[in-house]
Amino acid sequence: MELVQQGEIVSGIHPCIGQEAVAVGACAALRPDDILLSTHRGHGHFLAKGTEPGVLLAEMLGRASGMDQGRGGSFHPSDFSRNIFNATGTVGHSVPIAAGVAWSVSKSGSDQVVLCFFGDGAVSQGALLEGLNLASLWQLPVVYLCENNGYATTLPARDAIAGSITGRGEAFGIPAEQVDGQDVQTVLAATSRAVARARSGGGPSLLQVDTYRYFGHHTFEAKVRLDYRPAGELDQWRQRDPLEIAATRVGAADRAAIDAEVEESLDRAVQFALEGAKLNPADAQAYTFTTGPVPRAGVSG
Repeated sequence: MELVQQGEIVSGIHPCIGQEAVAVGACAALRPDDILLSTHRGHGHFLAKGTEPGVLLAEMLGRASGMDQGRGGSFHPSDFSRNIFNATGTVGHSVPIAAGVAWSVSKSGSDQVVLCFFGDGAVSQGALLEGLNLASLWQLPVVYLCENNGYATTLPARDAIAGSITGRGEAFGIPAEQVDGQDVQTVLAATSRAVARARSGGGPSLLQVDTYRYFGHHTFEAKVRLDYRPAGELDQWRQRDPLEIAATRVGAADRAAIDAEVEESLDRAVQFALEGAKLNPADAQAYTFTTGPVPRAGVSG
């Protein structure tokens, strides 16, 4: 967020501060070869799956040293070295994509699992419902995780969702569970159960993980000063800060050491990102167009 304020990240970002326990707990349930599909608010997912902080920041700054050479930016990055296939800004469409990836995995004979994040604003999207249907119909090894932070941009989930989030999965015969998203151990336990189910051939699961973002939907909110949260709501959620809950499980000395290590890591990451080469506007169309159809290997043109 400081890099946005300094003008280094020109697009702004969707902060995930307050939702750390969801990213860490869910990704801790995965193996390195398991596959992740993220969202526009996915920076925490990338870090929790193992993306190097400096490389991620460089990507957000649009630098060539980012994992997608600065072309994914904050909204649409991927990190194939960590089996993070994509982060999408089109709401809900990661769900059918995850079904396709999971179908491919199941046909290959692998026991990999696909974890797909989406937000509460996606649960009435038609593509999401189609993806859930296929995942259940074909009993695919996919875990669908809804980060329910209570708002689709500024629209409260309670005013936008008929029925329930878990009911979306249950309608398709998918086991669904509501989870406390502020406790990292609770998230880990729930995701581990769902991952084990998928890996053993039990099919998909849906987790509604209730959490809260402490800042705006997008950093642009700092300029327009939108007022849509009820009085006292933010303070109430801050009393259950996931970092503070996790910190109670380690001693004060250990926490201080961890905090210092994190700060040092962030300092190195920011330096690495700022030192990265900026993109050349002359190459703006690189990787976008081809010179013609390229046949698959073994197929004559």
